[in-house]
Amino acid sequence: MTPEEDRLPVVIVGGLHADARARVVDRLLEAVPGSVALHHDLATAGEGTVRRHVRDASGVLASGAAPLVNDCACCALREDLLPELERLAAQGPARLAIVELWDSVEPKAMAEVVAAHSRGGLTLANVITAVEPALVLPYLANGDDLSEAGLAAAATDQRTVADTWARQVEYAPVLALVDGADADRRDHALLAQLHPTARHVDAAGAELAQAAFAGFDAEAAAAAQHPACALLPQEANEAGVATLVWHRTRPFHPERLYRALEDLCCAAARSRGRFWLADRPDTLLSWDAAGGALCVESAGPWLASLPDAAWELVPPARRAAAALDWHPEHGDRCQHLVFTSPGLDRTGTVRLLDSCLLTDAEYATGPEGWQSLPGAFDSLLDPA
Repeated sequence: MTPEEDRLPVVIVGGLHADARARVVDRLLEAVPGSVALHHDLATAGEGTVRRHVRDASGVLASGAAPLVNDCACCALREDLLPELERLAAQGPARLAIVELWDSVEPKAMAEVVAAHSRGGLTLANVITAVEPALVLPYLANGDDLSEAGLAAAATDQRTVADTWARQVEYAPVLALVDGADADRRDHALLAQLHPTARHVDAAGAELAQAAFAGFDAEAAAAAQHPACALLPQEANEAGVATLVWHRTRPFHPERLYRALEDLCCAAARSRGRFWLADRPDTLLSWDAAGGALCVESAGPWLASLPDAAWELVPPARRAAAALDWHPEHGDRCQHLVFTSPGLDRTGTVRLLDSCLLTDAEYATGPEGWQSLPGAFDSLLDPA
């Protein structure tokens, strides 16, 4: 055997749709003889522990507990996951280790943990999110905090159901569909537009097992999600679901944009991208909205603001993304926002976004004049 063949393949299965996730894991256990599933139940975190279960197609093989780490259930999962996987790899001869994530655990962090330790007898075979299509929109529209839903992974967890679900769907290269009687064309169109490059497989079909071994590149997946070089959806319109791509090369007026935030984050079930404020010309800002809630954060500098010598330190994917948006005057500074939703008001959304840009007179004052504009986003980006 080659060193690669000697490693234990690990597939990560996640998703907030717990019943769908369980069906995907059960199907993989049946389809891949000799496979085992590892699941950490974070529901017991309030008692100070995380419960661990290992099972195969015949039932539970072992159970145990791991203590919380820094009062964080996800931290305990990370600390316990690798030793358990390495133990399974050492035992042999399992053909596949299935890591079934708990409801609100996002796959990115766990995938990177496994990928970073691939030398320890493991190889990350793929990441799959289990989806019941009829539930995609209800979950995407759910702005409740995870703590309100009993799904928080730590006392400080401030995520919502909607933004957690969006990241679970958009990160995985494979979406395993567990279709119910209530799913319709709109549900499938929404799912396809949220993550156009994802491979959709029937959770009950033979293709699921093949997808589990397809391979996974954690670095490429991270780049595809980073605001600076994200592989954002393209324009689409199908079954009453639309995706609007709004791209401009003029900065936002900070005060007008701030006043429009509530309307903009409620304009679509999902919106994301990168944007440029006139009073912050060097800062690339990320836009991430779902469930009526918006997160705005600094994502580092625009490449145009860096000295040439610093470009060698920038990942190739970042440089390639900048080249696609390069403007002779502003470099990679731009507005690139994508809105996806059933019943999307394209005209109204474009009109509102355009109204937040600098006017011709404001633009003519140049970068020095823009610095005197009111810092409406200071409370969001520079908290005390």
